[in-house]
Amino acid sequence: MTLIGRTRARGVETLTLDSPHNRNALSAALVGELTDALADCAKDADVRAIVLTHTGNTFSAGADLRDPPPPEALVALLRQILALPKPVVARVTGHVRAGGLGLLAAGDISAASQQATFAFTEVHIGVAPAVISLALLPRTDPRALARYYLTGERFTAPEAARIGLLTTAGEDVDEALAPILDGLRRAAPQALAETKALLTAKVLEAFDRDAADLTALSARLFSSAQAREGMTAFLERRDPAWVV
Repeated sequence: MTLIGRTRARGVETLTLDSPHNRNALSAALVGELTDALADCAKDADVRAIVLTHTGNTFSAGADLRDPPPPEALVALLRQILALPKPVVARVTGHVRAGGLGLLAAGDISAASQQATFAFTEVHIGVAPAVISLALLPRTDPRALARYYLTGERFTAPEAARIGLLTTAGEDVDEALAPILDGLRRAAPQALAETKALLTAKVLEAFDRDAADLTALSARLFSSAQAREGMTAFLERRDPAWVV
C-alpha cells in the first residue's frame, strides 16, 4: 500500500499524505516513503517546487503510537525538508497535531483553510515536542509556543498564521496558494535554491547543534512510565492517571 500520492502540474510536484486508517499519523512506513519521495524531487530538474498536502480531514495526527518512527528518522526528515534545494509548501485543509506541526515548521511556506486546527498534544500523553522544536523554535513566536506547548490547547488557522506557524490562512486554501505557486514557477531554479539556503542557514545551524540532545530527550520521554500511561490512556480513550 502506497502512503504517499504523487502528481505533477507545471513543475510543481504534489506529495499527498494518504494513510486514512490512522489519520496520516507519522508511522515508520509513512516517514520512510515521504523521505524517499522528497529525495526523488530533489534530484529531478523538472520539479520547481513541492506541495505537501493530505487526504481526509487530518493533515497529520502526529507520531503513530502503534508504529512510531525512530526519533532519528523524524530528525532526518525535518532536516531534509529544510535543506532541500527546492521550496516545500504545505497545503492544509484539516487538523494538525503534535509531530505533524514539525512538517509545517520545516517547510518554507504553509497555507491552511479556516477549517484547520492545530495543537501540540505531546504534554497530554506524557512527552514533549522535542524533535519538532528543531524547526519550530527558530521560526515561531516564543510566547505563543510557551502557551500552546504547555497546555496542549487547540488553536485556529488565523492564530497559527499570527504566531508564524503558517504563512497564510483563508477560506479557500488553493486561492491563497495560487499567487505563491505562480511566483515559484516564475523563479529561476538556481535562484530558488540559493535564496532558500539564505533563509534556512541559521535554522540548520541551530538544528545541527541541538539535534542529538533533543533526539535523546525524545527517546527518554517515550520510554518513561508516564508516557506509557499517557499513550495507553489515549488508545483506550480515557484520561491518564495524572489528570486532576
